[in-house]
Amino acid sequence: MNNQDVSPLVLVADDDPDDRLLIQDAFDERCKECHLCFVRDGDELMRFLNGEPGVVTPESCRGLPDLILLDLNMPLKDGRQALLEIKSDPSLRKVPTVVLTTSGAEEDIDECYERGANSYIIKPARYSELLDVAESLKKYWVDTVRLPGNADNHE
Repeated sequence: MNNQDVSPLVLVADDDPDDRLLIQDAFDERCKECHLCFVRDGDELMRFLNGEPGVVTPESCRGLPDLILLDLNMPLKDGRQALLEIKSDPSLRKVPTVVLTTSGAEEDIDECYERGANSYIIKPARYSELLDVAESLKKYWVDTVRLPGNADNHE
């Protein structure tokens, strides 16, 4: 994601409209170069990742994301199942997937790492802490880490 010519695409899977707005605001403040796209459930997430038609997204949300932020508790298909499908698919498993959820349950944390999550973050209760999360995600996933095939992720 270190390509300076392309804005990193961050795909956020979260069913809560308030959380989506807060995440967008936090990234607008701390990762201006990041381009966020949103899906509302695990089913929509998988259809987006598989390039299926009918997923309502702006035209600017095309191709594989550079980073997925994944809530666990969503309708239709929860984040646990979506994570398992992402990490079981050879064409998707290299996309960094960070669980960003309210659950601090040890069994959820263990299960997500077992299923291949790259990180697990408990959603902070205060906006100032969410700003810190957005900044740390930017510093690590955008500025620091070198990902395989990142230049091929954008159309």
